[in-house]
Parts: sequence; C-alpha cells; structure tokens
Amino acid sequence: MMKKTEPAASPEAYVAALDGWRRDLVESLRSVVRGAATLEEVVKWGHLVYLAQGPVLLIRAEEERVLFGFWRGKRLTDIESRLKGSGKYEMATLELREGMTVKSATVRRLVREAVNLNRAFGDPTLAARNARKGE
Repeated sequence: MMKKTEPAASPEAYVAALDGWRRDLVESLRSVVRGAATLEEVVKWGHLVYLAQGPVLLIRAEEERVLFGFWRGKRLTDIESRLKGSGKYEMATLELREGMTVKSATVRRLVREAVNLNRAFGDPTLAARNARKGE
C-alpha cells in the first residue's frame, strides 16, 4: 500500500522534495516546459500539472520513474513515439527511468502542440465529459 503524503505546497516545494536523478530530470523538464509556452503551473493530484484552457501536461516523480504525460498525448505520438496511451481522455505518458532522456527540442514541440490542441478543442476534461453524455 502506498503511504499517504501531504501534497507539496508549491511547484518549488515539489521539486525541492526530490533528490538525485529524479530531481535533475524534473528540473530539466520543468525548465523547458515553462520556456515553451505560457502555462499555469500548479500542484494537483500530488504532482506538477500545467494548465492552458484546461490541463495540458503533468510531471510526476515516482520512486523508480518520472512520468511526463499529456492529456491529449495520443495525438502527439508522431512527435514522440515513446508516448503510451492510457486511462481517460486522450492521455499518453512518457515513462522516464534513470539514465533516460528526452531532447529539449522534442519537449518544446510536445508542449506547444499540446497547448495548440487545447486552444483548438478546449479543455480535454470537458470534451471527454461531453462525449460521455452524448453516448
């Protein structure tokens, strides 16, 4: 069973609580993400979430991996083929383990395209909710 921990009070506190390769990777991803587009950065569901007309992407550090996920990630696999679809919405996640990397240019492209998808189609959580109602 996972132990329940208090969520970080801020994105800075989230990063500060990490160590080693996970901290280095999260700091690097966070820097590129924040430079790629205008996003609101919050701690939600216990990890970093980036918003622009709804949730765009997440960065979640776990014990053995860092997840870099996109709400509309299934539409982004042509940019990064390692994105794996899962769960609700069009979520797809890149699982990064110690020693793995993703190029900054790829991160920038993913972020910009994900933001453009939210601009074009709106909040992905609302789109999924409305699709369920129409079934």
